[in-house]
Amino acid sequence: LELAVGVASLSPPVDFVLGAAACCMACVFTNPLEVVKTRLQLQGELRARGSYPRHYRGVLQAMVAVRRADGLRGLQKGLAAGLLYQGLMNGVRFGFYSHAEDIGLTQQPGGTLAAGAVAGALGAFVASPAYLVSLLVVHNHKLPLPTLAEAWALFRGHGASARAEQLQALAGASFPWFKEGSWMVALAGGMVSSVAVAVAMTPFDVVSTRLYNQPVDETGMGKHYRGFFDCVVRVSGKEGVLALYKGFGPAYLRLGPHTVLSLLFWDELRRITSWWQATR
Repeated sequence: LELAVGVASLSPPVDFVLGAAACCMACVFTNPLEVVKTRLQLQGELRARGSYPRHYRGVLQAMVAVRRADGLRGLQKGLAAGLLYQGLMNGVRFGFYSHAEDIGLTQQPGGTLAAGAVAGALGAFVASPAYLVSLLVVHNHKLPLPTLAEAWALFRGHGASARAEQLQALAGASFPWFKEGSWMVALAGGMVSSVAVAVAMTPFDVVSTRLYNQPVDETGMGKHYRGFFDCVVRVSGKEGVLALYKGFGPAYLRLGPHTVLSLLFWDELRRITSWWQATR
């Protein structure tokens, strides 16, 4: 992942704002796939295959079903919370990663991977409550004021959702048949790398969604799953191992475009900001 050539170093607070804005802009375009992914991941929870009606059977059919049931606005359910989530998470991600580049961490052996992992974990933790709100809105839950125990439970899924794929998605991508600097290079790199990311991360995403979505008791403990490993065991046992890959299609189709749009918007915003600072 390379920052724009000729862009002056920006302060971490500025990069936080620019990274947040860039990913919020990308979220507007990719949120419908996030809605569909969540619906697929929660369909038939803890029920054997064939024992429940399947309202959603794929990406396109699910989008049509949501459109028919909830209108066009239904495909943007949870957008406000999604923007808050993307802003917080990716502001931290991009801001930390940019700072790591400025101090030379990414130039060290394994530095790029370490910076991306730490940035992803920090971003996911900070944005965890916003992701929960977004998930509940998408799945038509009411949102009463939480108790103290429920407020603490806002963070219970952050361990499963700590990911750094957006910062790593384009690293090392090379497509000589495209013109150098073309946006097609970034898109192709994002879509190719998203295969590995979706395969590796979809089970964690499913578990994260289930942990966030489950009701909690008065002590803040989940009523369906006691934690990450318990969720994996229960989902695999009740629904089959492939249930850990529910929502794989929209997750994959969302990753590449969202990554590319985020990075392109971020790059352009940094160029504009750098130019503005130089002309002051």
